Amino acid sequence: MNIFLLDMAETRLQLLPLTFTRSIGELRVGILKISEKWSARLQSEVSYITEPYLGKDQPVVPSGPFLIINASLCPDRQVVKTITNLNEGEKLEKDGKFLAARTEHVPTYSQPLDASLKPVEYVPSVELVERPWDIFIKNGDQIRLDFELLTQGKSSRRIEDPHTRIYNEKDIFLEEGAEVKACILNADNGPIYIGKNARIHEGAIIKGPFALCEYGQVNMGAKIRGDSTFGPHTKVGGEVGNSVIFGYSNKGHEGYLGNSVIGEWCNLGADTNTSNLKNNYTPIKMWDFGKEAFHDTGLQFCGLIMGDHSKCGINTMFNTGTVVGVSANIFGAGYPRNVIPSFSWGGATGFSTYELARAKQTAAIVMKRKTREWTATEEKIFDEVFERSISHRVWEKAVEV
Repeated sequence: MNIFLLDMAETRLQLLPLTFTRSIGELRVGILKISEKWSARLQSEVSYITEPYLGKDQPVVPSGPFLIINASLCPDRQVVKTITNLNEGEKLEKDGKFLAARTEHVPTYSQPLDASLKPVEYVPSVELVERPWDIFIKNGDQIRLDFELLTQGKSSRRIEDPHTRIYNEKDIFLEEGAEVKACILNADNGPIYIGKNARIHEGAIIKGPFALCEYGQVNMGAKIRGDSTFGPHTKVGGEVGNSVIFGYSNKGHEGYLGNSVIGEWCNLGADTNTSNLKNNYTPIKMWDFGKEAFHDTGLQFCGLIMGDHSKCGINTMFNTGTVVGVSANIFGAGYPRNVIPSFSWGGATGFSTYELARAKQTAAIVMKRKTREWTATEEKIFDEVFERSISHRVWEKAVEV
């Protein structure tokens, strides 16, 4: 069976800036990326149908049938069973939203599904990641599902350190090479997963649900509340609550990060703080890069959404519901604006454009520090995002006038 995760065009826009640099299936929510969840549950590789500039070209396949799945759909046992039992020519829907289809014809990103597919209504609830804040809202439940999936039939590495305090040990799992020392692990409210060769340093306090992926580090004295995930090769310190850091990013020092999503290759300077609650306790509005307008999240708690390769200097203060694009560099005193376009350079006193060539140079240096090479695909993505975000950098328009 050939399995494809289909990016819905409208959903891709709603998920900006996180989807500027990746397909929807590569979003991390819970322990795993959405694509990894499907691959594990279906015991098969999955391919992508997404925008061509992302470099996820569809493989050449001889013939069907093909299983096409909405890339924003997070799987559980029931929906997986229903999808795998679809008949040829059927598509599964939930309240008018496409979930999956079995077909002899592979759609493309520009020419989606065959209109002749027979709709089948799915009655149970589903989990769809359609907005950036869905990632931290759904993260706790997704950690629980992924924990069960990843640990089934396996034994955890033993915690032998006598100075580590453990609560509810059965819901704490350490992969090979993981190390914890003189810390507190409390899994009473949800599981704690420590990935391969990950490390939790002395004095850290962690409450579940929580996931630290391979080679990640939680620094000394960190305070980590539940519903948080730190992706591979991350370094995290300070206080964090209900936040997801995709991977290869650093928040190594003191400062608070709450109800937030941070992309890959980001760095938060020492004592960076995010506000996640308005003083008047009203619902938070967040900028929609697709529609270029504010969207009411309906949430009382919402912090920072930051795209890949963005960075901020020491003592940066982010206001409630701030959105930062790709490869932005933020610094200086005061609160910067709560909408910071891709390739921005500056802070509260104003922004200029981060020159594309210099942004690429910095990105290549940062990636090399973690043994990753800057490739032609990354180059193409930066070029595309820079062009697509020109309209967001309003100061460029002012200069042209």
